[in-house]
Amino acid sequence: MGARYEERVSRFGNAVLWTWSGPREPTRPVLPDGCMDLLWIGGRLMVAGPDSHAFAPTEALSGSCAGIRFAPGTAPSLLGVPADELRDRRVPLDALWPGSTVRGLTGRMGTADDPAAALEDIALRRAVGAEAPDPLTAAVAAQLARGRSVASTAHTVGLGPRQLHRRSLAAFGYGPKTLARILRLQRALALVRAGTPYAEAAHTAGCTDQAHLAREMRDLAGTTLGGHLAATGHAGPAANSETAQPSGSRTTA
Repeated sequence: MGARYEERVSRFGNAVLWTWSGPREPTRPVLPDGCMDLLWIGGRLMVAGPDSHAFAPTEALSGSCAGIRFAPGTAPSLLGVPADELRDRRVPLDALWPGSTVRGLTGRMGTADDPAAALEDIALRRAVGAEAPDPLTAAVAAQLARGRSVASTAHTVGLGPRQLHRRSLAAFGYGPKTLARILRLQRALALVRAGTPYAEAAHTAGCTDQAHLAREMRDLAGTTLGGHLAATGHAGPAANSETAQPSGSRTTA
């Protein structure tokens, strides 16, 4: 039986529960999405910080696992650590929470019939005594996810550039420009997976043109659109060329 990925909506905010069964193919890295995850893998509770580029799982992190993926900006208050301290990292949960607490949770996880639901239960229980996520940064994430510019977003939420950058680091792990690029790439990928031609997907997602999308794919994902689609089992648009004609436009990410 081959590898299988499944996900479902969580009761925790805008989080998603997911499971991966079987080995992870070495050609399938994890792409940045602005999110953080609480993981159950190899009999350990781990935290995946926000990625700024594609993450290639090591052998220790490549087997069957389960996770709860928190929406951008919602995990730091739950975990008790600023997101930028975990950027591009996978760390054991006991590096963030008391060891005795994590040992108890690990024991319960080991007997759970549904590890993803058990992770959800951990998050829901932890949220009772945790500070609520910053509503302002939640508004920032929502604005950027809809394709608003960083300048327009800063104006809407009433923050200056430096304030927005500082609060974004703590909430998302990186500044608003990087988050905007990552969310734009995810919008484009969703469109391409649904069969939208590359050029149309690029324009709809907010890229200057198809060449801009191709550069963003290389910078953030470390691969091409065609390579990503092949690695994830998506056929993609049938009549698309992988390489766009040069447009002469300057990339503005």
